[in-house]
Amino acid sequence: MSTVMKLTWIAATALLLVVNVPAAAKDQPNVVLFVVDDMGWMDSSAYGSQYYETPNMERLAKQAMRFTDAYAVPLCSPTRCSILSGQHSARHRVTSASGHQPPAAPDASPYPEKASPASQFIFANSKNFIDPAIVTLAEVLRDAGYRTGHFGKWHLGLMPENRPDQNGFETTWACAPDPGPPSYFSPYGVSIEGRPTGQHHVGNITDGPDGEYITDRLTDEALKFIEAHQNEPFYLNLWQYGVHGPWGHKEEYTAEFAKKKDPRGEQHNPIMASMLKSVDESLGRVMAKLDELGLTENTLFIFYSDNGGNVHSNREDDRKIAKLSENHPKMAAIREWRKWAGGEGPTNNAPLREGKARIYEGGQRVPLMVRWPGKIKPGTTDNTVVGAIDLYPTVLDALNIELPVHYIVDGLSLLPVLKQTGRLDREAYFTWFPHIVPAVSVRKGEWKLIRRFEPHRDYPEVRELYNLTKDIGETNNLAAAMPDKVKELDALIDGFIADTGALVPKPNPAYTPKVARATRALDAGLVPKMCTVELKNGALVATMEPGKRNPFLGTAQIKTRMPLTLRLRARSKSGGAGKVQWKLAAQEDFPAQGQVVNFNFPAGSEWQNLSIDLPIEKTTQIIRLYLPLENGPVEIQSIDYLDAKTKKSVKRWEFQ
Repeated sequence: MSTVMKLTWIAATALLLVVNVPAAAKDQPNVVLFVVDDMGWMDSSAYGSQYYETPNMERLAKQAMRFTDAYAVPLCSPTRCSILSGQHSARHRVTSASGHQPPAAPDASPYPEKASPASQFIFANSKNFIDPAIVTLAEVLRDAGYRTGHFGKWHLGLMPENRPDQNGFETTWACAPDPGPPSYFSPYGVSIEGRPTGQHHVGNITDGPDGEYITDRLTDEALKFIEAHQNEPFYLNLWQYGVHGPWGHKEEYTAEFAKKKDPRGEQHNPIMASMLKSVDESLGRVMAKLDELGLTENTLFIFYSDNGGNVHSNREDDRKIAKLSENHPKMAAIREWRKWAGGEGPTNNAPLREGKARIYEGGQRVPLMVRWPGKIKPGTTDNTVVGAIDLYPTVLDALNIELPVHYIVDGLSLLPVLKQTGRLDREAYFTWFPHIVPAVSVRKGEWKLIRRFEPHRDYPEVRELYNLTKDIGETNNLAAAMPDKVKELDALIDGFIADTGALVPKPNPAYTPKVARATRALDAGLVPKMCTVELKNGALVATMEPGKRNPFLGTAQIKTRMPLTLRLRARSKSGGAGKVQWKLAAQEDFPAQGQVVNFNFPAGSEWQNLSIDLPIEKTTQIIRLYLPLENGPVEIQSIDYLDAKTKKSVKRWEFQ
């Protein structure tokens, strides 16, 4: 072939490539999606925290539109799948944080064969991966000529065919499994190949210098991607591992926050404050890089969290920790936690109720800020009800890219809201969460209805109705007082289920009401420590663990500042000395002296009715009931903490 012919063939081939492969214009807007893991609505100064220090989030809020009523699913994987698919979790069926588990066989039933006799229903399993049939946001943008990169947590599939590079991302920095990071500090221990397991992480995360912090390193990799593609349009997923467990933190930051007090009296955890500071520094570095390269004006920047703040892990009453032996590998991290955070959970979402893994506002209301200079008025706040499903159509609308043909998108473009040219044409917003405490919720205007599929030990009402304008903390259930409103919102939920094809729970043929009542009684916030418990013959039987000392039954369910009376109906063949001890909310640990009442437990085979007065004066956080288990098992029919003055029950456990 002559030189002229070769040049002609090369030119023709290049022309074909131009014709067949869409290429986005250089001036097309870039997209950065900065997602924080487990960051609650109140976990930044931009949203009202007076304990956490997040100056870059504050700066972003001044440059962006800040949403006050943005929602996520209460666990991470469903939210992440909704971001990339534009679909409700009820439709894409990733309904729990199970993206680190092996996928089920293709022909497996979505429902397990059986369920506990304590449950009225059999609930469908969550998908453990993002379905290949989903046309992801990254695939649409890649095919439109965008360079696409994913850095950090994925949690949408364990196997190679379900990872980011198979879902539209050309450049990745990730590993599997990844419910949390492989380690917060280098060496990260990630292998290039092999089958991923909890002990064997597989991916392309390489080690840095010893002690390198993964939040910083992840940011380094993302900045390299920005620099490499500064002259062409790009879509960057920067999905931080922080502030998820195992809660690695920079001790120099943590030590400073340990000296600080929250003026609101709500947030106290220096480990969480430290981690949020590191995430905020990451955000600041990304914003600075866009400024440095002159890309800020042409970049749609979205800041979001995948679920509400974690309020339960590592608490003094954490039942999972109570079951660990002192030699368990996780105990070193727990002792580190106790050193800095005591019995505190990771965060506090007040004034919202509860947090991650719950369908209350604390579990699903999250921060969302969107910046696009020249298109979005800076420093604005909006109370439109929006969520993860809306990011997909919003990005495509902003970039003037059509939605995929014959593909269902549940979300709506937020562009009219962002540009302040219109409102969303949506009657209501739904959250489908059939796990842990299974429920579905609907938000319409100021009203929110929670529908539970069955009574729960902590949430006996199957309908809860709240006016969020007047009661953002969801303290006053109006369902009984407003049946017409419940009926109206219930009908919307029925329509949502029909539209999305949600897999509703099926009746459980093994359901046994007696077992259900006993299970609810046992699990309602009573934590055995140094002892084991079981329900037997209408009583809770507590037995000391071999080699342990000072066994007790603890609870953090009683928050009171008034004297109590403990009424205990129990029996012990051996009897012995017992005591009740309490820790106050303002105390880091139980005092060496005081705040304890001793009592004598008579021996015998007859049931005893014991009454113990507790002279409590300041707000309690944890109460421990020490029983004479060193001498033998104790059988308990009921434990009842009463207001010493009115004799009304504050918290009761009934095992009969």
